[in-house]
Amino acid sequence: MAIKSIIEDSLVVYKTHPARVLSVGDKLTITLENGDLENVRYKDVEFLHPGPFEDFEALDEAGGEVELAWEVLLEDEGESNNTLVSLAELAFGEYSPASAWSTWKLIKDGLYFQGSIEAVKPRLKDEVQAEIESRREKAAETKAWDSFLERIKNGDVIKDEDQRFLDEVENLAYGRVKHSKLLRELGRSQSPQSAHALLLEVGYWDNSVNPYPRRLQVSSMPADVELPAMAEEHRLDLTQLDSYAIDDRDNLDPDDAICLEKLEIENGEFAGGRLWVHIADAAALVPPNSALDLEAKARAATCYLPEGMLPMLPDSLIKSLGMGLSETSPALSFGITLNREAEIVDVEITPSMVRVRRMSYEEAEGRLEDKPLSDLLILTGAYCKRREANEASFFDMPEVKVHIRDGVVEIRPLPELASRSLVREAMLMAGEAAAGFASAHDIPFPYVIQEAPDEDRLAEMLRGEAPSLGTLAYKYVLRRVSQRSQVRIKPSPHAGIGLLNYSRVTSPLRRYLDLAAHQQLRAFLNGGELMDESEMLERIGASQAVTGSVNQADWLSRRHWTLVYLAQNPHWSGKGVLVEKRGLSGKVIIPQLAFETQIHMREEKSLNSVLELRVKGINLPELEAYFEVG
Repeated sequence: MAIKSIIEDSLVVYKTHPARVLSVGDKLTITLENGDLENVRYKDVEFLHPGPFEDFEALDEAGGEVELAWEVLLEDEGESNNTLVSLAELAFGEYSPASAWSTWKLIKDGLYFQGSIEAVKPRLKDEVQAEIESRREKAAETKAWDSFLERIKNGDVIKDEDQRFLDEVENLAYGRVKHSKLLRELGRSQSPQSAHALLLEVGYWDNSVNPYPRRLQVSSMPADVELPAMAEEHRLDLTQLDSYAIDDRDNLDPDDAICLEKLEIENGEFAGGRLWVHIADAAALVPPNSALDLEAKARAATCYLPEGMLPMLPDSLIKSLGMGLSETSPALSFGITLNREAEIVDVEITPSMVRVRRMSYEEAEGRLEDKPLSDLLILTGAYCKRREANEASFFDMPEVKVHIRDGVVEIRPLPELASRSLVREAMLMAGEAAAGFASAHDIPFPYVIQEAPDEDRLAEMLRGEAPSLGTLAYKYVLRRVSQRSQVRIKPSPHAGIGLLNYSRVTSPLRRYLDLAAHQQLRAFLNGGELMDESEMLERIGASQAVTGSVNQADWLSRRHWTLVYLAQNPHWSGKGVLVEKRGLSGKVIIPQLAFETQIHMREEKSLNSVLELRVKGINLPELEAYFEVG
């Protein structure tokens, strides 16, 4: 319609709303149904009827034969030019403000007609039928959504068909998406924790759902890679020596064992010795850039969860190479000779065949007075003293094992056993031996380094009430100020363990960089091609990019299940050690649970005070537990 057709009291459309023209000029002055006045440009409105139009309520009075008009236009398709005016007359029998408004709505609705005011076309029957069905489904879905939302708001029991509405919430709880329509409708924050809380509230999840591995994208699928046959090669036969794989009694992937070949004692003092550390020969089956190697690199490490482990390598490989899982085991063995100062003076690294007896820490603890464990204890004890002399940090914190059996959480504190120290020192010795060997032969290698603690920060944290040396509060502070260990391509001291050279090599079944170290050592021993520095750096970077998520999933999962344990034991009480405080607020470590949490005290306590605690409640999605001091 031309601009000159718009006159006072015309009916126009402004922003999808009917409007009455009050005056014309350079601009139009219009009034809306709610009484608002607007000064608008001509191009901002659509002209519907010249009027006179005064009554907005009369716009709802039009009644007509819409479907009949649609069928008529279908029969006349292409034979006439249809406009809003002609369609109004055909459908409603007249062209009036009310019929013009109703016709405009029909065109905009798009069910039977499409086009514009100047050119209206009927839609085909198949299109109309499909649109009707689509709208029917949308209406039913909207009704179902509204009913579901009402049940959620009222706290009613959800129904089976509600699952589709909760899928998005679950995806947010797993970190797969960042937004949820339901959480927005409920006015809740768009966070995985908020989604987790809602799923618990409505009973869609229970406490047994641990979201952290999926949230951190830790693969839960077993490695599906075919295991190659073990290549024929010369292996040093060490089956005549007594070798022991000492580990937790429920360990499923024993990848190291120890064996004492010689111990020298002079005048009752340690004077040297030779120790074998046998390590599962994973690199014999996993060469660089093989399918297994790429799979292991993508996973970076085995993730140990209370509900079960997510292995880095296929289970068939672990069963084939695990120390003591067969009558004899192929190993990469490290023969380490110590002098009377417990310094490593000779290292022999060789593929071997060993006979290993598996033993739990508890069983070993009961046999430490018997040979060869008693001699192993002497040798590793001498090595530990050397590390102490090098100012190694010893701040082991309380540890526990968390298991789930038939839905019930069990937490077992790990005692400080001499057998654990024995194994730890032997593994550190192997790490020093491997790093020293690689450095001496210029092998690009994943060295583990750590700078000394920040003395200024330590002094600042110890200002005021300083905890006594060796106490739990002191270990807590020392851990806080210690630098993170790093993996580098060049050797450098590791201050925390008191060694000039160090690399992790004792767990190639469960840590990718240990496997990469073995691949380098094997290539050197066999005269093969070594990975160069750039290749090793790439492996270090790829591993570290994933290892952080694996370690975090492990830590968060243990905290999750500890809270579930407290939920299953709502009357739990126990002791906590105060390791940090600010006035009446403090942080405690609960050794029985290996759990760290904030508390509020009724009166000020000194550091290392042992507090009687009772659990008050938990917030599982936020991984928080609340205790009161008894």
